[in-house]
Amino acid sequence: MKPIESLVRDNVRNLKPCVHGAEVYGAAEESGFKTEEILDFSSSVNPLGPSQKALDAITGAFGKIEAYPDSNSNALRQILAEHFGGSITKDNIVVGNGSTELMYLFAEAFLRRGEKAVMAAPTFGEYESAVRKTGECVKFVRLGGNFQIEAQAFRQEMPGCKLLFLCNPNNPTSKLIPQKTLTEILDTALSQDMLVFLDEDFLEFIDDEKSRTMIHRIDRYPNLFILRSFTKIFGLTGLRCGYGVANPEIINVLLCSKIPWNVNCLAQPAAIAALKDEEHLKVTRALIKQEKAYLQKELGQFSGFCFSEPDANFFFIDIRNTNLTANALKHRMLKQGILIRDCSSFVGLNEFYIRVAVKTHEENVRLIDAFKKALKAV
Repeated sequence: MKPIESLVRDNVRNLKPCVHGAEVYGAAEESGFKTEEILDFSSSVNPLGPSQKALDAITGAFGKIEAYPDSNSNALRQILAEHFGGSITKDNIVVGNGSTELMYLFAEAFLRRGEKAVMAAPTFGEYESAVRKTGECVKFVRLGGNFQIEAQAFRQEMPGCKLLFLCNPNNPTSKLIPQKTLTEILDTALSQDMLVFLDEDFLEFIDDEKSRTMIHRIDRYPNLFILRSFTKIFGLTGLRCGYGVANPEIINVLLCSKIPWNVNCLAQPAAIAALKDEEHLKVTRALIKQEKAYLQKELGQFSGFCFSEPDANFFFIDIRNTNLTANALKHRMLKQGILIRDCSSFVGLNEFYIRVAVKTHEENVRLIDAFKKALKAV
């Protein structure tokens, strides 16, 4: 028989796995700690974990495991429509097996052979992976000063592209796109018949989320698809549940393209319960605001750290003045049972950037103490 590699599609043969935070299993194997002993600052999810109401809903759904789940997550789509209100209906929403499924589904559904996608550098790596899996090309737009997204830089690269991927706030830079800039980019995309994939996964940690979300602007931008998930602020990370909001034509394409039964029978009721628990979200946002201020002050004491105030629930830090690489600092921290994100895998970044999440006060104190020990030997 021929080598298996010779039977693989060219675009799949050249794929490389995307690097992520939250690799606690590999970190445990490397460090000798148990997974539950590692304090994970590499993953920017709710430090309080899921809502108790969501956990109760999971328990209540155990008796339904022998049955197939609702293939299109209709009850969840209806609750989401009611949550957003206005002109948003169930027909504006698609639910996926985590937001990542929807990234790949979107690229697969809309990119034809020879068409290009454009995105920031740096930004979340799965956008690129989703495009390259289709066999098509990616154009990167280098971010401006202080890693800010600039409309003019994007407008220069957008002509001839089919898809535009944006992340707001951006990952890993923790920067919001200014509303004026975002509107200019969206107007340009609309005038050029480009589809826009706008990832708002981290926007729910922002105080003025309701005024910044573009969900209620899909009537103005029929080419816009907005991504959200139940991973970040809702803390249902392991259940894999995300959703997208767009005009019904886009949604129908994705509903027809996705695999059946893509969201399991535990994730759907858990997501519904989590969405309804507004008190848990309120407490979470208050904690994040308080602890961001604490970390802003404490991280600022390290002369080798250079960073600006984050918009999202994580800090993006240039550590070149410590004379350590991100990988070296990561290993020093891991020896203390703390995992941070080495950002060198992001396109557009060198080996001197790290990302750390905002967690509970007790955990943040441990982070600062570990940094002191890790940097003391430099």
